[in-house]
Amino acid sequence: MTLTLQQALERYPGAQTYRPGDSEQLNRVIIDLMRAGRKTATCATPDEFEDDPESYPEVGRIDIALDWNGDPALATRTLSLETISYTQMDDSRIAAQGEFVDLEDWRKGYGAYYQRQGSFDPDMVFIYERFEVVDDFAAGEPA
Repeated sequence: MTLTLQQALERYPGAQTYRPGDSEQLNRVIIDLMRAGRKTATCATPDEFEDDPESYPEVGRIDIALDWNGDPALATRTLSLETISYTQMDDSRIAAQGEFVDLEDWRKGYGAYYQRQGSFDPDMVFIYERFEVVDDFAAGEPA
């Protein structure tokens, strides 16, 4: 049985929704890495939450990751938040993000992502979030 977004939000009251990636392909890759337990961290800029301040991650809150079609894929719990600049990023934080080989690969990937958004700046600041998957909606039962 596929869970609707409304059902997922009822299961996790107070959850916010987010759609990882800026393309269908990247969204699928990220969700697959999260599902496999290889991606347990992510970065976003504070500006990404300006239009919807309630969506800013909160430690302990469970949120809903959406697939590219807007359907619920996973529920994730924020474990920790850290503010870090682009230049402060290091290999220990990159490994938990799952999709990058090393610091150079991360800088290339994130630089390209934010250039596509029109907001890349080498002095930019990120919210580095560690999370855990608590429910894989494809599996039918909470983790």
